Amino acid sequence: MIATPGDFAWFSYERFPELAEAYCFTYVRGLTPERLVARLGGRPEEFTPMTLEKLIEASYRNGYDTAFLGATTVGDRVFIVEPNGGLGADEEIITSLSAGTRLVSHFRDVEGLEYFYWSENEKLRFWFLADEGYAEEVPDEVLEIMRRIDTGQGLLHPSDGPAFVLAERLTGITLTPELLEGSVYLCGVIPTP
Repeated sequence: MIATPGDFAWFSYERFPELAEAYCFTYVRGLTPERLVARLGGRPEEFTPMTLEKLIEASYRNGYDTAFLGATTVGDRVFIVEPNGGLGADEEIITSLSAGTRLVSHFRDVEGLEYFYWSENEKLRFWFLADEGYAEEVPDEVLEIMRRIDTGQGLLHPSDGPAFVLAERLTGITLTPELLEGSVYLCGVIPTP
């Protein structure tokens, strides 16, 4: 069964007030949290295991000028949560991080700017920017899913569901509230690029 944007209505301001307003979720195949942190220039030994609640609290304590993230293993991927962060929306970082693997990310900031990216082997394969459109070429892997989520009423915002549906299609991981809240994340600050 293929998810629809409505299946992700649980990701709301009511349930996740400090996260739904501004977040970045990134999935990277074939890495552990420690290897991901090292690839980003961080020191895994300085990272601490935390729940989602503690991750969000620590992120806001660290301020907006730091790249604070939490990473956990989900299947064969590392899943990164950045409350009010944006490493997964930086094209230079994500293309570099996708070397030898596949990376999928979606991002929303407090001003409502939203992105979705798919990068593979250091090449940006597909992007989706709310209110502006999609990449000129839509790969077959996402073409059918884009048709299914097109309501004919203009572009949906990625955080209204399409980004979650696309991420599920490209990663095989269905993000659920249980996965998000029940995971333990390796958390810390990545040096600002």
